[in-house]
Parts: sequence; structure tokens; C-alpha cells
Amino acid sequence: MASQASLLLQKQLKDLCKNPVDGFSAGLVDENNIFEWSVTIIGPPDTLYEGGFFNAIMSFPPNYPNSPPTVKFTTEIWHPNVYPDGRVCISILHPPGDDPNGYELASERWMPVHTVESIVLSIISMLSSPNDESPANVEAAKEWREMKDEFKRKVSRCVRRSQEML
Repeated sequence: MASQASLLLQKQLKDLCKNPVDGFSAGLVDENNIFEWSVTIIGPPDTLYEGGFFNAIMSFPPNYPNSPPTVKFTTEIWHPNVYPDGRVCISILHPPGDDPNGYELASERWMPVHTVESIVLSIISMLSSPNDESPANVEAAKEWREMKDEFKRKVSRCVRRSQEML
């Protein structure tokens, strides 16, 4: 199983190197471990995150693509769909099948057709359009809804810090 996952991840890495995608870059954390990737997401234009450079680690399970990777920002980021510890919470990263809590359709959750590219593009979309209905960071979601100026101030601080880390 791991060799099948390894081959698929090697192919996806090769494809991204040959055909880079606007908005992010990706590579291995360690050349000897195909299951852990370093991703840098450029804050999407016309969003509060514009101008930021947000680093994350994408960790793949041995049975990928049957199970989703985890994605965790290592750069500070203030967002309703990012846990305070940096873990990203979006539907496509949730295990496949029916949602035990009944919030998501099975079709919104992980499917083996997703690739590194589709995952990162979904995260970029998340930055553009936060979902405050099912937040990972309740405080950020509350600010997003009720105290926009405070939310914007915290995001701006994260963007500045991400630029300083370059």
C-alpha cells in the first residue's frame, strides 16, 4: 500500500515541478520522505491575506489516496477554518464517507481523486471565503462575524509577520 502511495506522490511532485501552479509552491521537507511536503501559499489577491506567504506542512498517510493528508500551517494565521495550532479544517480533508455529525455530505469530504494541487487550491479558496458556520477557531469566526476591524487587524499582523520571515 505504501509503495502505491509513494508512487502516486512522486508523480504529483513531478507534475507540480513541471507545471507549477500560481498561488503556491510545494516540495518535500526531506528528500528521503515522500510523505511529508512543505507548502508555501501566497495570500490570494483581493483578500485580507494578500501579500502574505504562509508555510504549511502536508503529511500524507501510508494509505493515500484512500485517506486524506493533514495540513498544518507553520506560519501564524488567523482564520475561522484554521485551528489555533495551525491545523486546517476543510471538508475535503475530512475522512471519506458520511459525516457522523451530519454537517457535511459524503460528496464534500475526502475522495481519492484529490491531489496536492486540488487540496492547496481548496485551501486558497478557504482563505478567500471563510466558512464561519462550522469553525475550527471559534474566536476568529466570532470576530469575522461581529468585529470585522479586529479580525482584519489580526490578519494584517499575520501577513506582516509572514513577510518578515522571508
